[in-house]
Amino acid sequence: MNLSPEIMYDASFNKNPEFEGVFWMGVKTTGIFCRPTCPARKPKFENVEFFNNTKDAILKGYRPCKVCKPLENPNETPDFIQKLLNELTENPALKLKDYDLVDRGWEPATVRRWFLKNHGMTFHAFQRMFKINSAFKKLQSGENIVDAAFDSGYQSLSGFNDSFKNIFGVSPKNSKSEKVVDLKRIETPLGTMIACADENGICMLEFSDRKALPTELKEISKHFNANIIQGENKHFKTLEKELSEYFERKRMQFDVPLSPVGTEFQKNVWEVLRKIPYGTTRSYQEQAKILGNPKAVRAVANANGLNKISIIIPCHRVIGSDGKLTGYGGGIWRKQKLLELEKAILF
Repeated sequence: MNLSPEIMYDASFNKNPEFEGVFWMGVKTTGIFCRPTCPARKPKFENVEFFNNTKDAILKGYRPCKVCKPLENPNETPDFIQKLLNELTENPALKLKDYDLVDRGWEPATVRRWFLKNHGMTFHAFQRMFKINSAFKKLQSGENIVDAAFDSGYQSLSGFNDSFKNIFGVSPKNSKSEKVVDLKRIETPLGTMIACADENGICMLEFSDRKALPTELKEISKHFNANIIQGENKHFKTLEKELSEYFERKRMQFDVPLSPVGTEFQKNVWEVLRKIPYGTTRSYQEQAKILGNPKAVRAVANANGLNKISIIIPCHRVIGSDGKLTGYGGGIWRKQKLLELEKAILF
């Protein structure tokens, strides 16, 4: 994406979030460089220069801004939070108190704020959700209620019953007809992603800063008539492995099972998307022709925009007929980065 200095300065002046990850601005008078959305007062045009990456800014002698912290991913899961999540994954029955966090060197208030911001609940509420998810899966696999309760860390059946009813609205003995969609945060070089999966496969993979994310989660919950709960899923491990290989340029196609949520037409469009070869691009017009309806360009474009499984269903490989990058839910800059990763040849 070739941007003029004027466009980048205007984007920075207006703190336009669509340019996050596209460029960084160095301020000659202070010797610092910032991200486009930095809240600090903007310098004059003649006192700035722009960079395509942070490495070039540092090599030019600029220091990272202490206000906008351009070397950090604002949505990335901190290492100490990741350690907590790993502990829960290995042992969902854990019941960590504030003093346990302090003992590990972590400030309980900091942990609380992070979970409230990123999961909409406190860390202790998150633990309870994680634990009840574990118990639910034990029940679904045929384990009896007593064993499922105590194996998941509950100290009484009454406490287990109350917690279960609060989440599912039914008692554990009536839970066979209930369904859960699991949710997990996954870190990637382009930012944090939110993954959802049921027993059949991945039903969502979106960047955590996507504006439509809350709406998509509601649609998934309604479609499956399921509770979306933080927890592990057999498909997450495969997904994380394949995503890692993809970003290392060691994988060109994904094998993890999918369970997409959409109309039959949308699923047909997404299936055509999956057949776009790695390293190539296609226009909406070409997609419509493959589907047998050359006039359905707008409908195809809308279906692409409603794709909830980024990267794996590669809507980033679809561009305008004029060869220009078109809209992308994760941000145009991510679309560009994905095409650069795949070394796609734009026509």
